[in-house]
Amino acid sequence: MLTAILVLAGIGLVLGAVLGWAADYYKVEEDPVVEKIDAILPQTQCGQCGYPGCRPYAEAIAKGEADINRCPPGGEDGIQRLAELLGVEAKPLGEGLEPKLKSVAVIDESTCIGCTLCIQACPVDAIVGASKQLHTIVADQCTGCELCLAPCPVDCIAMEVIPARLDNWKWRYPVIRLKQAA
Repeated sequence: MLTAILVLAGIGLVLGAVLGWAADYYKVEEDPVVEKIDAILPQTQCGQCGYPGCRPYAEAIAKGEADINRCPPGGEDGIQRLAELLGVEAKPLGEGLEPKLKSVAVIDESTCIGCTLCIQACPVDAIVGASKQLHTIVADQCTGCELCLAPCPVDCIAMEVIPARLDNWKWRYPVIRLKQAA
């Protein structure tokens, strides 16, 4: 019995060592440029750029397959930040695309039939509800991508622009932080 345990432990150690070596040897390095581009994009996952989400769009930009001016939710600020990162000239928003103000979806509770089509369309799970029950939007999670509008059969979803207030206003320019004397 002790021999069987020692043999199995030995096999486990050998296989563990082989797997550890293989994981280190075949490790795939992530492209740091893709990570930086993805961090600049607004993460709305809306597909308005022609890609299924922000990460595929970032990968296409890094490979030179897509231009930096295809993201309406990012707007001119996003284009400027991408241009600075990549060392290229900023361009106006791509042809046929319009800059959008930050907005959030709102469901008219009196007309919602609980079909769940909007829940299925939401890429960030910002809609809560069940079949034949009232749905609601979790405003803090909604990215304003508008993907929930088209599948709604009763048009009970509308987009409301989020007004700029002191608690949600973003400074458009980088903040320069000075070192404090210790």
